[in-house]
Amino acid sequence: MDNSKIKRYTVTAALPYTNGPVHIGHLAGVYLPADTYVRYLRSNNRDVKFICGSDENGVPITLKAKREGVTPQVVVDKYHKIIGDSFKEFGVSFDIYHRTSSQMHHQTASDFFETLYNKGIFTEEITEQYYDEKAQSFLADRYITGTCPKCGYEHAYGDQCENCGSTLNATDLINPKSTLSGEPPVRRETKNWFLPLEKYEEQLRAYIESHPEWKPNVYGQCQSWLKAGLQPRAMTRDLDWGVKVPVKDAEGKVLYVWFDAPIGYISATKELFEYARLDVWNPKAEEYYINQNGVEKGNWEEYWKDDATKLVHFIGKDNIVFHCIIFPAMLMAHGDYILADNVPANEFLNLEGQKISTSKNWAVWLNEYLVEFKDKQDVLRYVLTATAPETKDNDFTWKDFQARNNNELVAVFGNFVNRVVVLTHKYFGGKVPMLMEVTELDQQVLDELALYPAKISASIENYRFREALTEVMNVARLGNKYLAETEPWKVIKTDEDRVRTILNISLQIVANLEILIEPFLPFTADKLMKMLNYGGHQWDDAGKANLLVRGHQLNEASLLFEKIEDAEVQAQIDKLNQSKEDNTKANAVAVPVKENIDFEQFSAMDIRVATIIAAEKVEKTKKLLKLTLNTGIDERTVVSGIAEYFTPEEVIGQQVSLLVNLAPREIKGILSQGMILMSENSDGKLTFVAPLQNHANGSVIR
Repeated sequence: MDNSKIKRYTVTAALPYTNGPVHIGHLAGVYLPADTYVRYLRSNNRDVKFICGSDENGVPITLKAKREGVTPQVVVDKYHKIIGDSFKEFGVSFDIYHRTSSQMHHQTASDFFETLYNKGIFTEEITEQYYDEKAQSFLADRYITGTCPKCGYEHAYGDQCENCGSTLNATDLINPKSTLSGEPPVRRETKNWFLPLEKYEEQLRAYIESHPEWKPNVYGQCQSWLKAGLQPRAMTRDLDWGVKVPVKDAEGKVLYVWFDAPIGYISATKELFEYARLDVWNPKAEEYYINQNGVEKGNWEEYWKDDATKLVHFIGKDNIVFHCIIFPAMLMAHGDYILADNVPANEFLNLEGQKISTSKNWAVWLNEYLVEFKDKQDVLRYVLTATAPETKDNDFTWKDFQARNNNELVAVFGNFVNRVVVLTHKYFGGKVPMLMEVTELDQQVLDELALYPAKISASIENYRFREALTEVMNVARLGNKYLAETEPWKVIKTDEDRVRTILNISLQIVANLEILIEPFLPFTADKLMKMLNYGGHQWDDAGKANLLVRGHQLNEASLLFEKIEDAEVQAQIDKLNQSKEDNTKANAVAVPVKENIDFEQFSAMDIRVATIIAAEKVEKTKKLLKLTLNTGIDERTVVSGIAEYFTPEEVIGQQVSLLVNLAPREIKGILSQGMILMSENSDGKLTFVAPLQNHANGSVIR
């Protein structure tokens, strides 16, 4: 879209499901790049509305409610607040954080459906849908799991495989099961309303092919869908939670979540301007997160129906088809709305080499991070942007988190700012010194500084936020290099005027950093403004060398960042490992039962109580211990593979259960006469099978 024709921007971020808190995968994939982009636009004085809200109508909410034994409303109320509060504290600057359970949304979604219904867009089809006979309920896609037909993953959902990312139909699954009862579902006839996507295939192809600048993952996935041929898709579901289908003969049916969720962007924008028109603040507005600075009065339709508006959807790659195929088809069918100019979808962020999993608690939850790393919002913002999965899946590790904070934020950015402000206070009472004679080196630095804003702008406007952040950090590196080459702490002894120039230029670099870093690290920018004792500047001012005037009084220096210690990081790693251990135990499957034996075979085993009286490691092995046992019958030697779990000193005096009539066997040159019975836990840990009270050696175990 030609920037000269853009009057305003509508920027949306994918609506998170309110069935749990937000984690770092959501932040890196959607909310941080969207917030960075919007903050940049605002710094350029562009008219922009940043729209998001809780998706409270999805099947994951009803599943969560069933697991917790509460109503869906209890679930959405709980997580809407947790998510909204977390976003605010993290500095995500939505103009509104809406919720799809609101009256405004239900009415907007119903009206949208009715418009398409009255235009004859939908087809009514009676199809066979999965039905759970035990639960007596039709099953939405997420109520069905089974084996993915494309990658073989055994826990795919009826609408999508989270392992390979493929979009599915429930009937595609191999060995489907109901998540309500665990039973295989049956097929029953039911009527639903379908959007005939195939009728919009050529329009969609023309629309997508008019945007070759889209990310390859987005463009490629869209072309793949079009190449395969679009099929009708049901826009209603047999459920009792969600937006009711507003037509006759639709009892017990709601709008498909991917029909009503993107309409949530529209209803949120309407809600935003509805509150802006109020002369007195409405207490109901407290249910929503609305721009703290207030919202101008205006017409919401300008942001959705005017060709001079640039619409941008920030999403994760699992939402590409819904935002680039289904939602555009809905808007085309309606006829009144603009289409997205770009849909910059990111790939997935992994955690410590593994896929983030909410069900397995393998995640870094934002609400927990904000407590455990108080006032370190910008550290996480920095690391997630620097490692963002923009073109391929990437990995977050706590060690990298620590290293980037200590080696980049502290040692590069923070160090430069601190040295400049401290030296200014030391030599000139904290007042900006006069720019004296400018040397060739000074001019080179100023010329290089002037180039950065345009480079950073180009990266941001092309959704390359990692690249943009790298360039901002290069400004700090430029400043550090300049100080290292000019050494004002040495020059002050012989040439005070030279130091005036060095610190003036260094302070101009610091002031530029405040402007350039704000879209990425807003809390740091705020600290910088306070330290520099000024109200800040707009993006157009970046690159200039006169942002701070001679004699301007600075405030005292303060540390922008602090080192993160090994113990803090290790605590997070231990926390993840504990989650892994808990999941292993929770999901442990008992070893299958062996073939039946008869009583005579069982009776043939002679199991006795025995006591270990001596133990030593078997040389040149890791697993074996040589044990001497008092069986009450004799003393005998047993070689046991327990050296990885017990030391020789630990087992001496331990009573055990010993199979005494096992045929002797030579192991590593040692004759082993029997077998000690052990129990193996789900995590592989071994424990002795022993009497609860001391028994005489030789006592028979029956």
